[in-house]
Amino acid sequence: MLRESVILVRAKMIMDLALLNAIIIGVQSHFNLPDTVNAFSPFLLVLLTSTLAWLFCARAFGLYGDLRFRQFSIEWVMFLKAFGLYVLVTSFIAFQVFASYPYGKHQFLLQAALGFFLLPAQKVLIRVLFKRLWNSNNMLRKVLIVGAGKTGLEFYDNYVRDHQYGYQLTGFVDDESKAFLNGHYLGKTADINRVIEQHELDDIVVTLPITQETKIKRIVAIAEREGKRVRLIHNYETFGNERMHVDRMGSLSMVTLRSLPLDSIDLRIYKRTFDIFFSFFFLVFVASWLFPILALIIKCTSRGPVFFKQERWGLNNKSIVCLKFRTMMAASQDVDAEGRYQQARKNDPRLTPIGSFLRKTSLDELPQFINVLLGSMSVIGPRPHPVPLNIESKDCVEKYMMRHWVKPGISGLAQVNGYRGETKANGSMRKRIQYDLWYIENWTFWLDLQIILQTVVNAVKGEKNAY
Repeated sequence: MLRESVILVRAKMIMDLALLNAIIIGVQSHFNLPDTVNAFSPFLLVLLTSTLAWLFCARAFGLYGDLRFRQFSIEWVMFLKAFGLYVLVTSFIAFQVFASYPYGKHQFLLQAALGFFLLPAQKVLIRVLFKRLWNSNNMLRKVLIVGAGKTGLEFYDNYVRDHQYGYQLTGFVDDESKAFLNGHYLGKTADINRVIEQHELDDIVVTLPITQETKIKRIVAIAEREGKRVRLIHNYETFGNERMHVDRMGSLSMVTLRSLPLDSIDLRIYKRTFDIFFSFFFLVFVASWLFPILALIIKCTSRGPVFFKQERWGLNNKSIVCLKFRTMMAASQDVDAEGRYQQARKNDPRLTPIGSFLRKTSLDELPQFINVLLGSMSVIGPRPHPVPLNIESKDCVEKYMMRHWVKPGISGLAQVNGYRGETKANGSMRKRIQYDLWYIENWTFWLDLQIILQTVVNAVKGEKNAY
């Protein structure tokens, strides 16, 4: 049940923050808690930093999702990732950003050690307590499922059978008697009046197809006349996937067929903040000396500009100017005599003497960190394609345009899995789009870090499809 899910998430968040702050207060009071605490006290700054850092890290790794149907081992791995990043962030802020940090490193290590052991123990306790609470007879809500088709049975299997969502099955109502319901079949939809009168019910969940509107209206009218709460589950999965989301707009319900992680404003802020810091540090500490060297080599080996600017499609199909180091002769053409876009291919005669090396090592893509800093691209995301390739692919590759729902990236999931470079082979563009869409629908901060690491490894090894 959504209400219980929200309660659980908020309870976990509040209890985590309370425990973290209690650990800090306990450790610091044991050592040197100041006699006076005011709005400008370093101690309050420590608490605020810890709270914001934990919220950032925990949300980034999905620790505050509905994990009731996940094994604790999965939540444990999420916690390890979040806590590791939390320690790194708070230690960096404490000992590098704040020069006058009032507490010693041994105190910080003690706080981290206590948090490492106490937070997981608390999470186990929360799981046990909430499971007992929702499984108690006073909390279980008796539910009647109308419709014993695929949707109704999935609802029962996933949300009713194990009582983890606070439901206890009263029975099924369906226009066909089905033996596999094991005695839980209570009658046809025409018998809904009798079923409601004979059984104690809290909720009626209607899982009939949306095409049976007249029947659904009748069931709702009878149920509400008897004071029963009705919940409707329509099989919209025909049009999308499991990442649907229902919003309210005034008196209307709106179903979003694909609800994405980056639809959340706070997750977009996390990703954008990382993009800014990562690209800034790269441009200051790497590009400041590497770019002049590469520019000099490009100038000495071929005529033409150092940078190559190309129009591509970015977020929401909007045009962006993508920067690269020039790897082809300045006079080379993007389209052939028949007007078709020419992708870079193996042993391409248009490549400059240094161009093949730059492409093989992905060094030609590095100026796009300027695009990232300016906001038209992200460090990780679907690679932006040239406009002619977009036009060529959007009508022949299913779901192609959905890749523009997020900002394009310097590297992406498809690229680190070998789908980069020329896409002439049958199915290569479709496979690239499959990776792009999976990334968009399953984005996490941790996934971005994995792709960055794999990109560096691939660049060092060299990639066979990079030409």
